[in-house]
Amino acid sequence: MDATARIEQCLEAILARAETPGSPPKLAAALRYAVFPGGARVRPRLCLAVAHACGDDQPGLADAAAASIELLHCSSLVHDDLPCFDDAALRRGKPSVHMAFGEPLAVLAGDALIVMAFECLAAAAGSAPHRLPSLLSKIAGSVGMPHGIVAGQAWECEPEVELAKYHREKTGSLFAAATEAGALAAGQSPDPWRRLGECIGEAYQVADDLHDLLGKAADIGKPSGQDAAHHRPSACSLGIEGASRRLKGLMKEALESIPACPGSDELRAIILAESTRFVPKDLAQLAA
Repeated sequence: MDATARIEQCLEAILARAETPGSPPKLAAALRYAVFPGGARVRPRLCLAVAHACGDDQPGLADAAAASIELLHCSSLVHDDLPCFDDAALRRGKPSVHMAFGEPLAVLAGDALIVMAFECLAAAAGSAPHRLPSLLSKIAGSVGMPHGIVAGQAWECEPEVELAKYHREKTGSLFAAATEAGALAAGQSPDPWRRLGECIGEAYQVADDLHDLLGKAADIGKPSGQDAAHHRPSACSLGIEGASRRLKGLMKEALESIPACPGSDELRAIILAESTRFVPKDLAQLAA
């Protein structure tokens, strides 16, 4: 079974557990709407790619780690789109959750996805319980305080923030968790894999900033021009050429940071292929 099928199967099983008789049907529908159909699933695919490179001796645990990271990502999108933040009408080419289900259910759906992420991880750890504490700590740290995606979002409420720090926390932290969790799920040290995730995460955010400036809502599946509208830090403050150079440098560093392992060549090829999925089409050659 390929990585995409593994991720979708695991996510489907998690959502099915929330749709039991007697559960609030509208909330259950909002949860499914927030998760399916997914985007590129870049973070969980990266998690499984690292797990594979490290031997993937507990594939069920690796699947759960990948799915938990995707659920946390989906939760962040639901919350990002709320009227108190971006007030975005579109996400992944369809009405955002609060537009489709109302703001109260969107808040609850985002909250529920966070809880489901950790339930999923805990439920899968029976075959390797000694790996669970490190996985929980690593993934939880990537979404909370002081350096997770919640902290990254909070920097938007501050008068000043360093651009690299903002990108590292708002986006890079969950990518770093993906690479580290892939290694941990396979019983390997996460430390050599952190920089890979950080580089890919920051590159992803730089590419997203370029999309926001250059793209159209119909092409990127969400409103464009949001960074300027909300006065958010953006890599485009470096200029398009500067942001493009930064993107190219980050992808080069990401590839160079891959630790020596039996699956390094295959992982390098996967990362190069994945990079073309998030880089703006007219700048895709920069990631090569």
